[in-house]
Amino acid sequence: MAAVNLRLGDLVWGKLGRYPPWPGKIVNPPKDLKKPRGKKCFFVKFFGTEDHAWIKVEQLKPYHAHKEEMIKINKGKRFQQAVDAVEEFLKKGKVKDQDLTIPESSTAKRVMTGTVAGFKWPPTVNEPVKDGDPHFHHFLLSQTEKPAVCYQAITKKLKVCEEETGSTSIQAADSTAINGSITPTDKKIGFLGLGLMGSGIVSNLLKMGHTVTVWNRTAEKCDLFIQEGARLGRTPAEVVSTCDITFACVSDPKAAKDLVLGPSGVLQGIRPGKFYVDMSTVDADTVTELAQVIVSRGGRFLEAPVSGNQQLSNDGMLVILAAGDRGLYEDCSSCFQAMGKTSFFLGEVGNAAKMMLIVNMVQGSFMATIAEGLTLAQVTGQSQQTLLDILNQGQLASIFLDQKCQNILQGNFKPDFYLKYIQKDLRLAIALGDSVNHPTPMAAAANEVYKREKALDQSDNDMSAVYRAYIH
Repeated sequence: MAAVNLRLGDLVWGKLGRYPPWPGKIVNPPKDLKKPRGKKCFFVKFFGTEDHAWIKVEQLKPYHAHKEEMIKINKGKRFQQAVDAVEEFLKKGKVKDQDLTIPESSTAKRVMTGTVAGFKWPPTVNEPVKDGDPHFHHFLLSQTEKPAVCYQAITKKLKVCEEETGSTSIQAADSTAINGSITPTDKKIGFLGLGLMGSGIVSNLLKMGHTVTVWNRTAEKCDLFIQEGARLGRTPAEVVSTCDITFACVSDPKAAKDLVLGPSGVLQGIRPGKFYVDMSTVDADTVTELAQVIVSRGGRFLEAPVSGNQQLSNDGMLVILAAGDRGLYEDCSSCFQAMGKTSFFLGEVGNAAKMMLIVNMVQGSFMATIAEGLTLAQVTGQSQQTLLDILNQGQLASIFLDQKCQNILQGNFKPDFYLKYIQKDLRLAIALGDSVNHPTPMAAAANEVYKREKALDQSDNDMSAVYRAYIH
């Protein structure tokens, strides 16, 4: 890209890490904020957000010259609101510099001073984008009496706004969700379980500056994270004893119970002042039982299963569904920001487990339908690739659809989300429906297909391997 002369007051497009280009203005930084060493950079205040950061000059583009280009490649309500804010700014004409100058404050002192490595524009298809918004969003789904009311900041980082739906949302109120700018909690973090999801979560916690102690049933899996700066816990009880907040992410209800109630388990390390967050996908009865025993020992409990896959875990783009101790949910803010793009608070313990099972029921049923369609195309003489091309141009188009179909067409069933786990979730979702006398015939049919493939092939394949149940 040809060199562009920029100066104070210019409107620009700035790019930060994995996030889409965002409109901003070059402004004077706070007097107490030193310019980072190295390449030339400018201090930018972004429109439509409270974010501001030092941006390298090669990561900036003039606003007007690239406006049409950026609007074409970026979507989302908040992105459009940011563009509208720029246009409103332009209509008003010249505004005093202090309107977009960042005040000297503790927040300013925490602003990101490290800039992100070089990048290519426009973003590639594989580049994850957090809903076109450089904020990390929390959504609190709880009943409210007066919708459309905004409250004052409840912490230094969070502000709460009630929406018309009667739910509430917590949004980061400063530069906390942009790569490298999260202010990590000073609490000691423990993590139990380094599987497909847990490994990515721990890696992101470490990258964002958290102090983490890890444990895994297969101890060798801890080695990589020890090299990255994590500490090693010999048992779950030891991890809980030495940490303030301990997260766990294991495979199923039995594993979750064994981890807490078994020998040298979590419960032996619980005492007042200890917090436990279970991120496993389990049923509501299991998580309720775990909450009761943790609280009975004076601990605090939060369930926080995650929606996503291995790639999203590695990218820090998980969706977190939380329920239980709301204060603990807020204490986990920096951790959730490091590991995910969005978190929902769903109220009392058990709600997150139910919602997670419903989400995975929909996903698992959809995957089975995709496999069924691809095999039907094959046996009727239709091109499977053409079917995928058609689906990708229609209303069903999604990253999930494209990736899973490509895996099937390439015969690549390397696990990104284990088939055995989606079948487990379907089974639990069906049981959830039975508990309230609600029929789940679609999920039941999909479950049988997964069970067939699971019985035919004992290897740990991806959920997309359900395709093979139709061709055996």
